[in-house]
Amino acid sequence: MLYTSTFCAPCVRARSVLRDAGTLLPQARIREVDVLSHLRESEELRIESTPTLVVRRNGTEVFRASGVPSVQQVLAAAALALD
Repeated sequence: MLYTSTFCAPCVRARSVLRDAGTLLPQARIREVDVLSHLRESEELRIESTPTLVVRRNGTEVFRASGVPSVQQVLAAAALALD
C-alpha cells in the first residue's frame, strides 16, 4: 500500500514509480491510501510521513520505506511479498 497525502509532491513521483513497477508486476495489487481520509488506519500503522510504501505478505509487513522508492526497491519488496 502506498500512503499518500493530497498536496504531496513526492507522492506524485512515488505514484509514477509504482505505475512503472506495476507494468513489470501485473500480479501485484497496489492500493493507494490517503492518510487524511484513513486517519485511524494510518495512525495504527504509524505512518509518519508521505509517501510511505508498506508491503505485506499474508497480512504481515515485509517491507516499509518512506520517501520516493526506486523501481528496484519496489521490485525487491515485491519479491518478498509475492509467491
